[in-house]
Amino acid sequence: MSVESTPRVLSGIPASPGRAGGRVVRVAEPPGEPAAGPAPADRAVEAARIGPAVDLVAQRLTARAATVEGDAREVLEATVTMVGDPSLLEKAQALVTDEGRPAPRAVWEAANGFAEMLAAMGGYMAERARDIHDVRDRIVAELLGLPAPGVADLDAPAVLVATDLAPADTAGLRPGVALALVTEQGGPTSHTAILARSLGIPAVVGCAGATALSDGDAIVVDGGTGEVRETASPEEASAVVAVSAVAADWDGTGRTADGHVVGLLANVGDGPGATKAAADGAEGVGLFRTELAFLSATEEPSEARQREIYAAVLSAFDGRPVTARTLDAGADKPLPFLSLDGEPNPALGVRGLRIARVPGGGGRDGAGVLDRQLAALAAAADDTGVDLRVMAPMVSTAEEAGWFVERCRAHGIARAGVMIEVPAAVLTADEILREVDFVSVGTNDLAQYLFAADRQSGPVAALNDPWQPALLRLLSQLGEAAARTGTPVGVCGEAAADPALAPVLVGLGVASLSMGSGALSGVGAALAGLTREQCRERARAASAAPDPIEARRAVTALNT
Repeated sequence: MSVESTPRVLSGIPASPGRAGGRVVRVAEPPGEPAAGPAPADRAVEAARIGPAVDLVAQRLTARAATVEGDAREVLEATVTMVGDPSLLEKAQALVTDEGRPAPRAVWEAANGFAEMLAAMGGYMAERARDIHDVRDRIVAELLGLPAPGVADLDAPAVLVATDLAPADTAGLRPGVALALVTEQGGPTSHTAILARSLGIPAVVGCAGATALSDGDAIVVDGGTGEVRETASPEEASAVVAVSAVAADWDGTGRTADGHVVGLLANVGDGPGATKAAADGAEGVGLFRTELAFLSATEEPSEARQREIYAAVLSAFDGRPVTARTLDAGADKPLPFLSLDGEPNPALGVRGLRIARVPGGGGRDGAGVLDRQLAALAAAADDTGVDLRVMAPMVSTAEEAGWFVERCRAHGIARAGVMIEVPAAVLTADEILREVDFVSVGTNDLAQYLFAADRQSGPVAALNDPWQPALLRLLSQLGEAAARTGTPVGVCGEAAADPALAPVLVGLGVASLSMGSGALSGVGAALAGLTREQCRERARAASAAPDPIEARRAVTALNT
């Protein structure tokens, strides 16, 4: 930036709170689409190049995974699994031998086919499409003899700027070296945003114009407001001491400064994740994603096998509350043992609890799948001594809620609830809350349905910002219904992990917050520094704002 030029100020979507300044390092872009020809002279030799390239990429990612822990390691290990998927390798080799594609082009086409299939499914499976693209780009770069895309080893602290960051890149970052992240694409529920929050690295995503920044530019990134500002000199940027949202002075008990109790819980999917969450100080589990154990199952796991899987999670929380969500499967998370027909719009189709209620929704025995899962959960709770709560996803009416509660009671489950993910469930909250023992808000899906904006779509990512006043006003209605009925409301979406937003949610009437366990200390410290009335004050200010940026600013003004 020249002395005479006006410093640029860019605006994006706040993804991970905190403020940091430093020099820009641009992340290496992927190699791009490889040429479709000419056809190789020896197809067998060309096809044989793919396997070693796949092995090298897998080895590099495995080595990186060994240097990190927790969520970062899980993401890297999941990417390694995708790299080694034999169906991807076989498809790419067949494109070379059968159709004469060069090896880089064959990998590109094979990976794109898998990614398109996942993207069409929507929801959880669509989130994996970005991972497939990352795997594709790394293998293609290796075959072309080009540098690996993504983040190189940093020799000094820097702010990373990219079109987008692959989960595997974000997972390997070190706080203090990666001062902040700025991406031109992505949304607040992307893997990049989730991992940045868990690592305590300030991040702004969906920042138009970010890729116009150059290596060496001096910028200040505010992950709480979404502002990215150029400075006159590197010295001015470096003078901004990196401030993350993670605090070390939380005493481990969820409560406000005046003693109002707020349960601080963890989102988990398997035994190792539960063990880590307990070690990180989670007071229990607010969301046990039971379907993650079944995504690769070709047949429905037996009750005995399910009991074993669930007990591995529950055993980490002896005597403490664990809330299990029944299979959140369907067209967006297809399970091979559920013979669901294709649907024109999977996000609006037969998923969650609907599998057990819609004729043919779960193949021949959708209700039986649910009953066997409930029986296995109840047995695992007996085995481990936890305070089990069970909730159903995708509930829209009080009749559905009552039907599910009766099903739980029949299996001896004393505490049954439902997920609030559909706007209709909020508009009939009084009726639904009287049927159940608790509810939990999935803010990601609730925002998606409220704004008619696919949470995986970059162009509409800003609509899924959890600071959207319309979403906060909807949660306020739910909080008022909770006060009238005496039924507790929790939040288990990514909104719960934001230390700035957590007091707002408590002020709206939320009784518990469930998040990735890496965010617990920051959220706990934020709540401990405010009284319940101060939380309500922030809730009123954010809800009254005209847009998410002003909502954040209104809360920030109250904090100063």
